[in-house]
Amino acid sequence: MVRHNLILSQAIEGMLLEKHADGKSAHTLADYRVGLKKLQIFLGDDPPLAGIDRDQLIAFFAWLRDDYVSEPDGAAPRGRIRLSEKTRLNIHTALSALWTWAVKNEFVERNFLRTIAPPRVNASAIDPLTQAEFELLLKACDKTQTWRTRAGTSSHRLTAERDRLLLRLLLDTGLRAQELCDVVVDNVNLGANAIKIRGKGNKERTVRFGKRTAKAIWAYLIPRLTTMQPTDPLILVGYPGDPRPMTRYNLGLLLRRLGKRAGVKHVHPHRFRHTFATFYLRNGGNMLALKELLGHSDMEMVTRYAHFVQADFAADHAKASPVDNWRA
Repeated sequence: MVRHNLILSQAIEGMLLEKHADGKSAHTLADYRVGLKKLQIFLGDDPPLAGIDRDQLIAFFAWLRDDYVSEPDGAAPRGRIRLSEKTRLNIHTALSALWTWAVKNEFVERNFLRTIAPPRVNASAIDPLTQAEFELLLKACDKTQTWRTRAGTSSHRLTAERDRLLLRLLLDTGLRAQELCDVVVDNVNLGANAIKIRGKGNKERTVRFGKRTAKAIWAYLIPRLTTMQPTDPLILVGYPGDPRPMTRYNLGLLLRRLGKRAGVKHVHPHRFRHTFATFYLRNGGNMLALKELLGHSDMEMVTRYAHFVQADFAADHAKASPVDNWRA
């Protein structure tokens, strides 16, 4: 029995309001809104939520797969592109959240999304950075690209110290991009070499870092010691003239540019997470501890890292086998 016959737009706003109150991150809420907006575009009007049936939702997902194209804007437009499997999965998740909320509040009788298989997403390849690549990235923090107007000339980068810290933090902690951007000064405990993180699902955990990263954090904070507040972001852009929090977009763009200067391909935040996890296990780290450090809800991804490392060890032995090398 439907209690109230909300129209789609009202239901969307109601669900997002509740998710916000439950502590969902601004990024998650924005993802939900973008995905649900596509359903509104597909339907072309604002129908009662209870009037949307399973066949319409199946047709919607077929439209996303076969017909929908987007035109991302920005400094370097990429033209018209189709949605990736991951994006379509995110949209399925958003719709599932909406219908779950609607069933709970008696705005619809059934959650049709439970009967519609989500898009299958192929697991991304694990491609950790090498030590040599990381050292090239650290070096690329120091100087700008060579000037176009004067061959062989480059400038010192004012953000070099901050950027080296970012690289070390990403590698030493395995933090997600948004988690790193959300760190405030009060989250950092230099005495314990630890950072308190509020990650996906509003879950709190503690990550650790080494002595060199601790030294880099302290050096980066020295100019701000007399003015910073506990709730100030750890990492800033525009400092000191126009200090603002680092965003995921800022971070991704910075890493791509550092990668280009260093001659290292595919430099993005998640690759550092892969690198942290891989070397943590290679150096004898515990799988359950790694799950907690990464903030995963289950062991699936950690098991993938373990399988990758085992394959890595097998390849190492194939190259280093004493019998084979001695031809004994």
